[in-house]
Amino acid sequence: MNIVFFIKSKTVNIDKYNIKDIPGTSGRLDVISRCILAALIGGDRFDKNIQIWVFLDRYGTFIFNSESFNYESFPKNELMFTDYFVDFLQKHSEKKAQNLNPLDSITNSKMKIIDAIKYFQEFNYNLYILHENGHDFLKLLSSIKEKENIVFIIGSQEDEFLNSKELLAFKIPTISIGNQSYLASSVIRLLKLHLMAF
Repeated sequence: MNIVFFIKSKTVNIDKYNIKDIPGTSGRLDVISRCILAALIGGDRFDKNIQIWVFLDRYGTFIFNSESFNYESFPKNELMFTDYFVDFLQKHSEKKAQNLNPLDSITNSKMKIIDAIKYFQEFNYNLYILHENGHDFLKLLSSIKEKENIVFIIGSQEDEFLNSKELLAFKIPTISIGNQSYLASSVIRLLKLHLMAF
């Protein structure tokens, strides 16, 4: 099974980034970092066949592929990961040569999230929107596990996009982990736990 996660943020802004106050100086890049780590890492290794596409309004689209990084050198805690990601974003936006960075294998894409949705639809991926008002994921679990290629569109600290007309126009099925509000990173972990269990 190939699993892709989409997460979008319009708030991330690293102009005043300070490692001593990541939530307050990065536009909540900490939320995105937790999601990336939750998507890629499983126990003491990278999970196989996982991608997370991060759509940052100010900086572009960044693709993290679990098959592309070196686990030994990869920053596995939120603080280190965020600091390396900020370094990557700064060098990318300034178009300067990068110092060695364990995140150098990030792929940059020009696709906006709507274009990416169309792209994956064309390749017959099964797309789902995660929303607390969606259909019960556990009731659909057996049918979802039969799919080979899946994209999950996850909300972050701002859920405006999940309710936008441009997304709703795709008529993508909406599913829910539960009727309470979960952190986006927790949703990712729960999805993996159910889908990747043998």
